Amino acid sequence: MRTLTIRRPDDWHVHFRDGAVLKQVVPFTARQFGRAIVMPNLTPPVVTSAMAAAYRERIMAACPADANFTPLMTCYLTDGTEPEDLVAGHRDGIVTAAKLYPAHATTNSAFGVTSMERIEAVLGAMAEHGIPLLVHGELVRDDIDIFDREKAFIDAVLEPTLARFPRLKVVMEHITTADGAAFVRRHRPRVAATITPQHLIYNRNALFQGGIRPHMYCLPILKRETHRQALRAAATSGEGGFFLGTDTAPHLRHLKENACGCAGVFSAPVALQAYLRVFAEDDALDRFEAFASLNGPAFYGLPANEERITLVDRAAACEALAIPGEGEILPLFVGEEVGWSEIRRV
Repeated sequence: MRTLTIRRPDDWHVHFRDGAVLKQVVPFTARQFGRAIVMPNLTPPVVTSAMAAAYRERIMAACPADANFTPLMTCYLTDGTEPEDLVAGHRDGIVTAAKLYPAHATTNSAFGVTSMERIEAVLGAMAEHGIPLLVHGELVRDDIDIFDREKAFIDAVLEPTLARFPRLKVVMEHITTADGAAFVRRHRPRVAATITPQHLIYNRNALFQGGIRPHMYCLPILKRETHRQALRAAATSGEGGFFLGTDTAPHLRHLKENACGCAGVFSAPVALQAYLRVFAEDDALDRFEAFASLNGPAFYGLPANEERITLVDRAAACEALAIPGEGEILPLFVGEEVGWSEIRRV
C-alpha cells in the first residue's frame, strides 16, 4: 500500500460560513491542515479588523482540542474600506490579507468593490505594508460570457493594477484557465495562484452529465478540457507560483438543489484525497509537498509547518454531512470510496 510523508499542508482558501454550519465544517479542515486562509464573505461580510478578530474566535471555538490549527483571517474589501484599519489589523497579527470580490461576482459579493478607482488608497497602503491582495478574478458584465470572465478580468483589471502598484503582492484565487496560469508565470514572484481540486479533476461537461448537476456548480465555473489540462500541468509542476487552495464552500443541499442554486463545492472532508488522486494519476507524488506544504508559506513569508503527516492510500467512504436543525451538505465524492483516506500525524 502506497504511503507519502510530507510536511503538514495548509489550505490557502476556505469558506467556513458561520453558526451551525461553521461548527460542523471547521473540524474537517483543522484535522488535515496546519493553517488556512479564511474567506470573509459572510452575511454581513467581515469588513473590519475587529470583525475578523471576532470571527477568528468563533472558528477557534469550533476546532477539535488536539487540532493544532491556525486560521489566517482576511478582510472583505468594499468601496469604503479604511486603509488605516486594514494596516493596523495586519500589524497586530489579526489580518493576513484582504480579499477583492468584484460586486456580484459570486456568493455574498453584493458589497464588493464596484471599481478599482474606489480602492486606490487601500491598494497603495497594502503595497506599502506588504499586505497581499487576494482576488476573485472574474469580470462580471452582461456582454462577457461566463466562461470568459477570468481572461477579461486579467486584461481589464489585473494587468493595469499591477502596473499601477508595482510593489503589490497578488494571489489570483482559484484560477480556472490556461490564461490564469500564464498570468502567474508572467508576473512571478509577486503573483501566485491557488487551484481547487474540482478544477483539476473535472471539466465543464461534469455540470451536465445526464442532466443539471448542481453540486458541481461553482464560481468560477468549470472550464474546457484544455484549461483543465493546463491547470494540472501547473499544479503538478512544483513551480512556486501555484499552491493548494480548496475553495471548499459548504451549502445546504436544499439550497444547491434549487431553482437558483448556490455556487460552491464542499471538498473539505476529502481535500487531500482529491489532490492526491490528481498527483498520483500524473505520476507527480514527489512534487505534492511543494504544492501542498511549501509554496504557499513561501509566498506569504511564513515558515513551513514543522509537523509531518503520513498519507496512506487506503479507501474509505465519503458520506453526507448532517447539520443539526438545518439539513445536510453533500461533499465532493459523496457516495464514493475515496483513496488516500488515512492520515497519520508523525
